[in-house]
Amino acid sequence: MRHYAENPPKKDSKSKPKVTMLTAFKTIIWPRRNLVFIGLLLIVLSRLASLVLPWKSKELLDQIIPNKDTAALFNLLWLVGFAILVQAITSFLLTRILSVQAQYLISELRAQVQKKVLSLPISFFDNTKSGALVSRIMRDVEGVRNLIGTGLVQLVGGTITAVISLVLLININPLMTLFVLLPVAIFGFVALKAFKYIRPIFRDRGKISAEVQGRLTETLAGVRVIKGFNAEAQENKIFEEGVDRLFQNVKKSLTATAAMTSSSTFLLGIASLGIMGIGGYFMIEGEMTTGDFLSFTLLLGFMIAPIVQMSNIGSQLTEALAGLDRTEELMNMTTEEELLDRTNTLTTIKGHLEFNNVSFSYEEGKQVLHDINFELKAGSVVALVGSSGSGKSTIAGLAASFLSPKKGQVLIDGQDLSTIKLSSYRQFLGVVLQDEFLFEGTIRENILFPRPNASETELQSAVKAGYVNEFTDRFEDGLDTLIGERGVKLSGGQRQRISIARAILANPRIIILDEATSNLDTESEALIQKSLNELVKDRTTIVIAHRLSTIKKADQILVIENGKIAERGNHDDLIKKEGRYFDLYTYQAKI
Repeated sequence: MRHYAENPPKKDSKSKPKVTMLTAFKTIIWPRRNLVFIGLLLIVLSRLASLVLPWKSKELLDQIIPNKDTAALFNLLWLVGFAILVQAITSFLLTRILSVQAQYLISELRAQVQKKVLSLPISFFDNTKSGALVSRIMRDVEGVRNLIGTGLVQLVGGTITAVISLVLLININPLMTLFVLLPVAIFGFVALKAFKYIRPIFRDRGKISAEVQGRLTETLAGVRVIKGFNAEAQENKIFEEGVDRLFQNVKKSLTATAAMTSSSTFLLGIASLGIMGIGGYFMIEGEMTTGDFLSFTLLLGFMIAPIVQMSNIGSQLTEALAGLDRTEELMNMTTEEELLDRTNTLTTIKGHLEFNNVSFSYEEGKQVLHDINFELKAGSVVALVGSSGSGKSTIAGLAASFLSPKKGQVLIDGQDLSTIKLSSYRQFLGVVLQDEFLFEGTIRENILFPRPNASETELQSAVKAGYVNEFTDRFEDGLDTLIGERGVKLSGGQRQRISIARAILANPRIIILDEATSNLDTESEALIQKSLNELVKDRTTIVIAHRLSTIKKADQILVIENGKIAERGNHDDLIKKEGRYFDLYTYQAKI
């Protein structure tokens, strides 16, 4: 298992994991061996049934027709007809059993990958485009249908058919069979070389596709910004370049596949030409009957068909393994629980937070926080103020367990937060961010998000406490109003009130408010300030605010500058000091 730091290292292409066919067999095919065995049995039955026609063609031409045996003709037709029926039934069952199972496996793998992705640290998402992740979750696992589905089974079944056909061909004419095997062997060598060349191309295709999809997702999400700056042409150019990179990759794989297919056509065509000559000579010399030649020709088709299909099926299996390479890379990443040895579980908390000599850096050698020390008693409020980039949000991120200190400790009720299982801590945590995220759906669904099974009374209480009803009462559908993607149909103040109502409904012991009133007009701010006063009552609260007028009642105010605590105290004390806080406050008062 690889271990990642806060920022997972970028991997060199040579060190990327390679999922071999043996690995895929052990982890994907073998656990479903019963279904695969049934599939193999069905395809063997199908291929054996398909051999009835070439097998009986000799009898038709050499015995039944010359002897004018009508009864034998009808018997032969019944036998061939039954064989055709067996082929049809086995073909249906193959699709029904294996293809359906393959699609189930795809859905199962998608769920596993999504679960894994959500368990990764915040830093992973900071360095990865969401659209690229969507592509990796939805597309990279699709290739497994060729491992469990009909692709691999057809390859194995086709091989069995080819071997049986080869035995029958040798029985008919060993010399002609030997002549056929030479170009087939050459094609097999070419195909193996081609697959080795194609696999890295498929792997790069997944990466390029994820990047293009990621950029497209960003473009659609930021369409208002794009139109506002008249930047459509710029975005079109970037997308066209990405699509062209994808096209160049596809062109490489198509060229390799085409070369393989063309070589198979040429080599097998040469074999057919030779068979015509050799077979014609033997028939002229009376050493081979017409029925023998027809049977040989038909059986040759059954032997060669799987080899011709190999270029297609082999490409599918290569693409599947390339996708699994990328999936395996994600699945091997270290989760945020595994980054540290988290073994302790919280069942209840008072909410006493403490920072002891905490330092933090996002990049090696570039410290963001330097020896931060402060204590936040249960039920009290601490406000973080300071210029942008001073480290306020980083402190909040450490308190929320989104980040882990590089040095020092963050304690909750005297326990080191780095030793506590995150799910047990975050059940007591509530967060209201400056750019609050709302899910597409209704206002009701967004407020119920932390507690989907909350009662209607609890919901209405949160709605009133957040003053959400102040605007939903004017909507025709009330709380069931659809808000669009990311709440695009609502104003900034309305979205913020919904997020505060959501936090109220969660009923956490620790609250983190990051610029919670920054998007509000004066009237909305006054309403929200009332609801915030209710929200923070008896709860440990960390407030990040630029509007200093909103934090006058904080128990403790920390002025953060350049990653250090420059000043600390309550509002009145800091005003009396006439230091950095005094300058910030008086400056805002003049505006």
